[in-house]
Amino acid sequence: MTRNLRLTLAMILVVILVMIGLTAINRNAGSRASGEPVDPAVLVRDDSHRLSTATDGKVTLVEFLDFECEACGAVYPAVSELLDTYQDRITFVVRYFPIPSHPNAELAARAAQSAANQGRFAEMYTVLFENQETWGHQRTPQTEAFVGYARTLGLDVDRFQRDLDDPATAERVARDRADGETAGVQGTPTFFLNGRQLTNVRTQSDMIAAIDAALAG
Repeated sequence: MTRNLRLTLAMILVVILVMIGLTAINRNAGSRASGEPVDPAVLVRDDSHRLSTATDGKVTLVEFLDFECEACGAVYPAVSELLDTYQDRITFVVRYFPIPSHPNAELAARAAQSAANQGRFAEMYTVLFENQETWGHQRTPQTEAFVGYARTLGLDVDRFQRDLDDPATAERVARDRADGETAGVQGTPTFFLNGRQLTNVRTQSDMIAAIDAALAG
């Protein structure tokens, strides 16, 4: 099986899993019309995490994600390839949207934010997804696993643990989720391209076509 075929199948899996997952989370902002633009200030805050930054600021892709979400894990390789392909031609922004039914989703988001406080968000983002099968969907809090990842990344572990338990970290995660609800996010992953939710993306090729059209526009 070729890499492109694997990534295409991953994108299809994402669509299926998101459709299933919609019944498991709240729908507070579900009345937003499909394709209706979202206030850019809601999608991207000054403190939002960027994995790439466009030199011209023309194209911004935002993903609301849950580190424990299987669909987010399935699409992670395709996202990584998009980042490699477009690099500084697009701004890619990650927002937290932990789903309450996932037992360690909020804790994982706090772990990512605690790493971000030490300038290592991208590294923790990668480690969490690459090890999702190990820590995901465990009934007990996976604090030790996340502290272990922090240690492996060479973070100040004492500071990481303090930040993990700091109410300010939980508040930071909650603000992202609140923005997602305002934007109409109902499941993860949810992508917004230049302020509009991508609702018809079924494959990696669809995502590439949408980005290319935005770059050419």
